[in-house]
Amino acid sequence: MPKHGKKYVEALKQVDKDKQYSAEEAVALLKQIDFAKFDATVEVAYNLSVDPKQADQQIRGALVLPNGTGKTQRVVVFAEGPQAKAAEEAGADVVGSDDLVERIQGGWLDFDVAVATPPMMAKVGRLGRVLGPKGLMPNPKTGTVTMDVTKAVNDVKAGQVTYRVDKAGLIHAPIGKVSFSDEKLLENLKAFNDRIVRVRPASAKGVYIKSLTVTTTFGPGVTVDANSL
Repeated sequence: MPKHGKKYVEALKQVDKDKQYSAEEAVALLKQIDFAKFDATVEVAYNLSVDPKQADQQIRGALVLPNGTGKTQRVVVFAEGPQAKAAEEAGADVVGSDDLVERIQGGWLDFDVAVATPPMMAKVGRLGRVLGPKGLMPNPKTGTVTMDVTKAVNDVKAGQVTYRVDKAGLIHAPIGKVSFSDEKLLENLKAFNDRIVRVRPASAKGVYIKSLTVTTTFGPGVTVDANSL
């Protein structure tokens, strides 16, 4: 088990591990105990009572947070013709076709999100072994395989986050920065929570949200009472 530093230990002492904090209390506490020397990311983690091995209990999607994530996303778009022009006009960082595929095959991965039009997926599919493990493969469920590349680029630039339940039933996502006001962080947290509640699989049994935790980049987690949202 990794040994934590003094600052982490001091921060942890301020967290009651047996308490479920209200969302307002959790956000305020997170900002109080943050010790990073940079504008740390605030993340949310869910433990859900779902079985991702079941096709109807796989949860995946994307949403634009009301106040963004505080991070500027670099977007590449695989497109040709009118869609390529539209992507450029929307502010995509790099737009291409075969040339972009070759560039990535050569080792270039300086981007955060990849968008592709459906006709381009046959070519993008060749990058599966490169993009897949890094979570960069375009997917219709996250809105990154679409003919409406303008909307896709605008959504990403506006602060879209993607989410996907892992094999342990966990979902992690960024919801902002420590520099955000409490109100903006709460608004983002509530928007994300609303989405997670809305996509509950009909076949999920028992208490859906087993635990909900918020944390900062280096800080300890704070357990949130999901009912407060």
